[in-house]
Amino acid sequence: MKILITGANTGIGFATAEQLVKQGQHVILACRNPQKAQEAQNKLRSLNQGQVDIVSLDLNSLELTRKAADEIADRYGNLDVLINNAGLFAKTKQLTSEGFEQQFGVNYLGHFLLTQKLLPVLQQSPKARIIHLASIAHWVGSIKPNKFRAEGFYNPLFYYGQSKLANLLFSNALAEQLAGSSITNNALHPGGVASDIYRDLPKPVYAAMKLGLVPTSVPAKLITEMATSEAWQERNGEYVSAHMPDWKSSHAKNQQLARDLYQQSMDLVEKFL
Repeated sequence: MKILITGANTGIGFATAEQLVKQGQHVILACRNPQKAQEAQNKLRSLNQGQVDIVSLDLNSLELTRKAADEIADRYGNLDVLINNAGLFAKTKQLTSEGFEQQFGVNYLGHFLLTQKLLPVLQQSPKARIIHLASIAHWVGSIKPNKFRAEGFYNPLFYYGQSKLANLLFSNALAEQLAGSSITNNALHPGGVASDIYRDLPKPVYAAMKLGLVPTSVPAKLITEMATSEAWQERNGEYVSAHMPDWKSSHAKNQQLARDLYQQSMDLVEKFL
């Protein structure tokens, strides 16, 4: 299988790539940092089992995301699995190249554009799958279009929650649209994981958090199953968790909200499609 993973040079993404390579899969690491991507590729190639490629992907820029998607389409022609894994937690206000709040832009909107651009590529496979990394943090978020560009007071936890709620709503809307097609679409909450997404937290806070975190191999195992197992071949529109409850908030259950966000997002990325 030909499987593309965003943010695959570290954390859950790398752990997932490692498990997939051990299965002999063709794994494509879509990463922003070329040096870290090369280091990850070297480690994975040392397993001598699956094929490992690198593509440059900077989700902080919709224009660069568009270029990456076009390169992927030209280079590979088809994909079997797209794993939207990359993410960040920003403790201070930062904006993307197009002026969106960074967590919304990188965690959600960049992946939204990438997925839209790669749908025709996924459709070239007899059976394709899309997997989104959401989070229980979606409970603290809500969808506020006036907050897509981080105007006014900046609460990093709200914006992280908004981005993860957006991921889950996107999964819900896309599953509805893809029902009956050759592509399935599902989301998961990885649980409390010892990954680099918390790297910007104060060191004492991160040290305390790590006591309750599980290794990246735990969610990676679930993602690998979702990507390759026959048991997941027909499952669509689900939200599952690696080791914690997979409860959805009322916002996440609102299918009309999912449809509305989908259309708003299409409008935001229209000129990059």
